[in-house]
Amino acid sequence: MKKIVLAIGGSSGSIYAKVLMDRLTAIKDQWQQVGVVMSDNAKFNWKYELENEDYLNYPFNLYDKKDFMAPFASGSAKYDTMIVCPCSMGLLGRIAAGISDDLPTRAADVILKERRKLILVLRDTPYSLIHINNMKLLTEAGAIICPATPSFYSKPKSFEELAATVVDRVLDLAGFEMSSYRWSETE
Repeated sequence: MKKIVLAIGGSSGSIYAKVLMDRLTAIKDQWQQVGVVMSDNAKFNWKYELENEDYLNYPFNLYDKKDFMAPFASGSAKYDTMIVCPCSMGLLGRIAAGISDDLPTRAADVILKERRKLILVLRDTPYSLIHINNMKLLTEAGAIICPATPSFYSKPKSFEELAATVVDRVLDLAGFEMSSYRWSETE
């Protein structure tokens, strides 16, 4: 049973976080704990883009971004995977620099130092050389860079289905078993 940290960063793309939370709820038999931490901008963007505050209604533990008493602020809690979705370039840069000044950056620091799985779902484009170098640095440190680049071969018919093409890939990377569109496979 997995213990997951979900950090929701402040870039646009709240639909990705929502679909990820929906999918995690649907596979609740595969995880023991999901701890969620959101930046202030993430809460603003969720309300602005999705026109609700439904992030409060999921069966996950929601932590304040300055709550260093959250279990995943320490490696001893043994959270095995952290997903940052969406991940802004500012958050990426702070993680790459090892700046642990809030719970999302501290949790990422812990995941990296413990050699556990860190998946960063980048939403901002285009990339500057600074962004690319930060991605390179984090990849060398063991993180997985997974840009929020949707695919179209499943012929998604809604924004949620389109977002799911990214989220399902993220959940695959995190090691979850689930049904999703697979290239050249019949369902």
